[in-house]
Amino acid sequence: MKTRETAKRMAYIGAGAGVVLFAVIGLLPGSFLGGVIGLNIAGSLFGMPVDSVLLPRLIVGIFMLFGVLISGIIFIMGSTVIGWLVGYLIESLRAQKNEAPEMKRRDIAH
Repeated sequence: MKTRETAKRMAYIGAGAGVVLFAVIGLLPGSFLGGVIGLNIAGSLFGMPVDSVLLPRLIVGIFMLFGVLISGIIFIMGSTVIGWLVGYLIESLRAQKNEAPEMKRRDIAH
């Protein structure tokens, strides 16, 4: 249990699953939510309806990018942590299972 190999492997599996989930579920909503936030900010700065000049478009684009990045961080980091926790739980259960016979042998010897 000293090396924590199972926890590392499960964290990698969780990260891979998070990338897939992000690509399937999180990419488009992250872009939409970031774009809506960007439109609201640009609308409050430049008035509604927002014109199609450079600065409001830049604000909306930057917030769309932030929305995608935050969505990616949530999906990938969340699934990585869940995978690591599952791997750590498996390792701790294996360690308890391996330690239990040793404790019984000590009790019998005394």
